[in-house]
Amino acid sequence: MKRLRNISEQNELDGILITDPYSLRYYTGFQGGEGIALLTAGEAVLYVDSRYTEAATQEVKEADSGFYVKEFNHDQPLFQLLRKQLQDSGAEKIGFEDRFMTCSTFSKYSKELEVKMLPLEDLLMKPRQIKSAAELELLRKAEAIGDRAFQHILTVLKPGITELEVAAELEYSMKKNGASGLSFDTIVASGFHSAMPHAIPTDKKLESGDFVTMDFGCIYQGYCSDMTRTVVIGRADEEQRKVYQTVLGAHLRAMEEVRPGMRCMDVDRIARDYIRDAGYGEYFGHGLGHSVGLYIHESPALNTRDETELCPGMIETIEPGIYIPGFGGVRIEDMGVVTETGYETFAKSPKNLIEL
Repeated sequence: MKRLRNISEQNELDGILITDPYSLRYYTGFQGGEGIALLTAGEAVLYVDSRYTEAATQEVKEADSGFYVKEFNHDQPLFQLLRKQLQDSGAEKIGFEDRFMTCSTFSKYSKELEVKMLPLEDLLMKPRQIKSAAELELLRKAEAIGDRAFQHILTVLKPGITELEVAAELEYSMKKNGASGLSFDTIVASGFHSAMPHAIPTDKKLESGDFVTMDFGCIYQGYCSDMTRTVVIGRADEEQRKVYQTVLGAHLRAMEEVRPGMRCMDVDRIARDYIRDAGYGEYFGHGLGHSVGLYIHESPALNTRDETELCPGMIETIEPGIYIPGFGGVRIEDMGVVTETGYETFAKSPKNLIEL
């Protein structure tokens, strides 16, 4: 509540409208997603319909967020309640989450609320960049579920099994070990498919000599995990070993160099230069990593553009890759936290080249 009040006061706003489900969870404690929160000078209200009233009341109380729950219905429509709260507080201009709200929704809210609506840009995201001790513990546990899924999948991978079956086994293992859901659609890419960073699993069967890249993550008590490992079915050839060791070298070098105060783009450069110097620069096209929290892609990001300085408590993935069309690809990814002195990875799964 204090953070929201500060954002409102510092930006000379009369209120803040929260519509993004992840922001709702972070600032109010409500986990249901389908609600609207409005902070004004006199009140902090979470509006939900009858499906969520009981759960929202309990979750807001447990979070001690300072919001209280009000139900909207046919007799008291949402916009009527929002307008009343704004009028009672004398609000004339409020901030809204422009990076989440669509143009059509913005037009409707602007018309119905009868106040000036100003974009918040990333103001509500910035407080989420530094994770609390409780958040870090949930993120560690989420990544540990991924570790167990990887150990399981090593007993399953063999020639003849399909990419879809591998994805299903990973997802089953994560849910069996406590995940409430997936943080993103599981990626399993084998053979030539592994040259596509975000390949969709197919009925292609794994074959001897294939790279198999698996990018997977789960949700544990609302917080996401993210991990990628690449293995070889059978024996790796010389070029596969060279590509793998280059990616691993870039991954380890970046992890070793992370320090508070470094710009995100400079961490990206370390891994990118390593891969370029090995002769594979044209085959590493995406950013080195991103933050993770309630949502799988949060800010700041380790890429060529982000000038944010890293601070202790920030979560970042480190996931360099090389993707060569007609040959295959490798990506290795850990999720971890920036510490006072460096970087602590949450992933415990081995990163040496595994041949099955």
